[in-house]
Amino acid sequence: MKQMTPDNSPFARVASRGGLRAASRGRRLSPRDEADLKLVLHNKYEYINSDLFDLPEKQAMARIFDEAPEIQKPDTSWYHPVMDAKDALSRQSRNTGSVLLTAKQEQALFLQYNYCRFRVCLIRDELLDRPDVDIDLAREMLRWYRKADQLRDQIAQTNLALVLAMAKRTRMSEVDFGDLVSEGNMALLRAVDKFDAGRGFKFSTYGCRAILKAFSRAGMKLSKHRNLFPTGFDPEFERSDYMETKRATQEDDCADEVKRIVETNQAHLSKIEQQVIKHRFKLVAPDVADEPAPPIVREDGKPLTLQQVGQIIGVTKERVRQIQNGAMAKIRERLETGYLA
Repeated sequence: MKQMTPDNSPFARVASRGGLRAASRGRRLSPRDEADLKLVLHNKYEYINSDLFDLPEKQAMARIFDEAPEIQKPDTSWYHPVMDAKDALSRQSRNTGSVLLTAKQEQALFLQYNYCRFRVCLIRDELLDRPDVDIDLAREMLRWYRKADQLRDQIAQTNLALVLAMAKRTRMSEVDFGDLVSEGNMALLRAVDKFDAGRGFKFSTYGCRAILKAFSRAGMKLSKHRNLFPTGFDPEFERSDYMETKRATQEDDCADEVKRIVETNQAHLSKIEQQVIKHRFKLVAPDVADEPAPPIVREDGKPLTLQQVGQIIGVTKERVRQIQNGAMAKIRERLETGYLA
């Protein structure tokens, strides 16, 4: 693994004072460019070497980028940073945006990522050897730096499901699930930086081990903290009920949205489906004038049973169940594509 560390060169001293500009041409970098440039200069930056990097630039670019297989970008809309174990696993089971890369695609993606980092280090060396700042070189280095960041994000997003899969395997009830996922996400990013695809292994083999090690460290850290600061039982120190409150609030919001969908018929329910849903769940008062028979009202005020609804619309209770399931599927589809999307 090749690495570059900051030094005390004239360029680094100029960068630390700000005001990066070309002495002869008087051009300045934007504030964002200056911030990114200082980040590269004052932090360790490394890459995984490859024989292809020794080729001339045009030939290396052709081999690494132009001849690379097409790689689909993942859809991470299913993944939310704030979730509990139940939400995470249910979302993972319904995840339709995951991308499974072949070994060749994965190697190509990591090769592109490390080549971008290699170019950053190469230009950085050239900049540090110059007495004055070359704005064009600085901007070219930042272009490679941002391209590397994009590829890093793509690799991490493609493998986000590894974090949840490993969190499901581990049994650490004393660690909050959100903290566990956060540790796993950070371990995943570190694994992306250190993985050598040239050895012929899949990233999941390396990444899963790194994530499990991070979970283990988190558990040891928590255990050490509890040993240093032992406390007796105190209800005020109990785990926060934020996730329970958040889930209850979301359920109330979803119930209101379902009622609105039925009232405005955004799910395109048929007339008979609307009647069944209204009677079965008491979402809105049924329109008696449209009913084939007077509605049956239960004395306890609870929703009508399948048999009672069947008596109203003149079908069997099994047919009412089928109509109800079909209507609920339409409402669920509308809710997920509209409100929960």
